Amino acid sequence: MSTQKFCLALDLKDDLALIAEYKFHHQQGRAEIVKSIKDAGISVMDIYCIGNRMFMIIEADANFSFEKKTAMDTGNTTVQEWEEFTWKFQQALPWAKPGEKWMLMEKIFQLP
Repeated sequence: MSTQKFCLALDLKDDLALIAEYKFHHQQGRAEIVKSIKDAGISVMDIYCIGNRMFMIIEADANFSFEKKTAMDTGNTTVQEWEEFTWKFQQALPWAKPGEKWMLMEKIFQLP
C-alpha cells in the first residue's frame, strides 16, 4: 500500500513557559486524540520544535485527505476541545488565513 507524506508548520506564542507547557501536554499523548489521528489513516505523525516554530511530518495511507480528517474532527467533541485548548499556545503563521492553524508546506527539494 502506498503512503503519502505531508509537512506542515505552525508557530507557538513566543513565551518560554507556554512553550514548555505545550510540549508537556503533547508528551502525555491523550488516547482519544491519538485514536482520532489513526482513524483518519495517519500512521506517522512527528512534531518538531525550534524556538517557537513547529514542523509536523505526517505519513498517511493512500485514502487519507485533509478534507476527510476535518470532517471527522468536526464531529468529534474531544478533538474540538483539544483544538480549542491548544490554540491558547499557538499563533497563526503571518500569511495564514483567519482561523487557519497548521499550514501545508511546499516540498522544494528531494535528494536524488
